[in-house]
Amino acid sequence: MRIVNSCEITDTVAKMCIAANCHINGDIKGALIKSSETEGSEVSRVVLQSLIKNAEIADRKEVPICQDTGMAVFFIEVGQDVLVEGDTLTEAVNKGVAKGYTDGYLRKSVVADPLNRVNTKDNTPAVIHYDFVKGDKIKITFAPKGFGSENKSALKMLNPSDGLQGVIDFVIDTVRRAGANPCPPMVVGIGIGGTMDKAAELAKRALTRDITLENPDPFYADLEKTLLEKVNLLGIGPQGMGGTTTALGLNIEVFPTHIAGLPVAVNINCHATRHAVEII
Repeated sequence: MRIVNSCEITDTVAKMCIAANCHINGDIKGALIKSSETEGSEVSRVVLQSLIKNAEIADRKEVPICQDTGMAVFFIEVGQDVLVEGDTLTEAVNKGVAKGYTDGYLRKSVVADPLNRVNTKDNTPAVIHYDFVKGDKIKITFAPKGFGSENKSALKMLNPSDGLQGVIDFVIDTVRRAGANPCPPMVVGIGIGGTMDKAAELAKRALTRDITLENPDPFYADLEKTLLEKVNLLGIGPQGMGGTTTALGLNIEVFPTHIAGLPVAVNINCHATRHAVEII
């Protein structure tokens, strides 16, 4: 049994909070650069170039890419042969979020109650999804989620008879309704299957996958390509200015479901699609 002190987790999470909010991922920056070279609209090319410049300034000066530094979302894989000593893992993560958002001067956007709306002043609590796996490591994936994009996400309990076309229609309609609000070019995460809550988790998890990596299942890899093409034909474009770059990427995650159901969730992210991964 490997023992990990909770202080190490707290310090790691704090650094991840700052890094993910200030340094854009290589797959996203690469897609922005490529899109700025292929975008058909001159105005939209200028927008893409501005987004790239913004990311470069944030990276150089270590300041947030966006003023909305998001609600802290984590996917954590916990090895069955590791023991966390001190605080519980959840306590350690929340302490790390509080430290990172305070030390990094990141905007604290979380309210303690959805109706009373009193700010917690340290961006906690985080939303944490746990998986327990073999081994003695803890893999932490952090994804700060801004709500300009989160608010444009959607979930629908389709009938099995709606089939593939029903999934396609729902995804395209959700992106069309989102329009310019999520700060496109967006990244689209799609969860298919499970239950209502599982589909939503899958869609969020899909946003943490490198957009250059397609689904390992050829059927869903082809569906990702088809949907991305259809999304980019909507003409929303960078920051809603029109053109051929409405989305940089589209990832699908799936899970078995009930014979009577076909849950589909669409989680939309902004052009930055911030995330970081560390293994302890």
